[in-house]
Amino acid sequence: MKYLLLLGLVSLLSFGAKAQDQIEWMKFEEAVAANTQNPKMLIIDVYTDWCGWCKKMDKETFTDPEVIAYINKSFYAVKLNAEDTKRSFEFMGKTYNEAQMAAAMRVNSYPNFVVIEPKLQNIAQLPGYRQPDEFIDGVNDLIDKAFKQRK
Repeated sequence: MKYLLLLGLVSLLSFGAKAQDQIEWMKFEEAVAANTQNPKMLIIDVYTDWCGWCKKMDKETFTDPEVIAYINKSFYAVKLNAEDTKRSFEFMGKTYNEAQMAAAMRVNSYPNFVVIEPKLQNIAQLPGYRQPDEFIDGVNDLIDKAFKQRK
């Protein structure tokens, strides 16, 4: 009996650790829906398939344990392909595809990270490749400058 209890505890702990080994990416509409249940900021990684710096972010920055923990705790994380015109979704009473949403957010360089505050009214951008510490510092600075003074 003790063995089964210990095995169950180890399984739970390893599952909990496994859940934080990657960023919990969502589709845009999934993040908006989650935000209605539990409001928090959205962070949107706007990328293109041909963008080498975007791939470097995925490989080096978005695999960093501190970045993973920071994003999963503080945001609903979204990947948005700035050239995808196939997948459509609703937002604020309008229909968008991913390319139209990127254009509506005025993204014109990649990678670009768009932060949307919990009320989904205000956005701010952080363009360009960043290493893990620079990424966290950059997002924190962006939030302080863009959103904190409005409260």
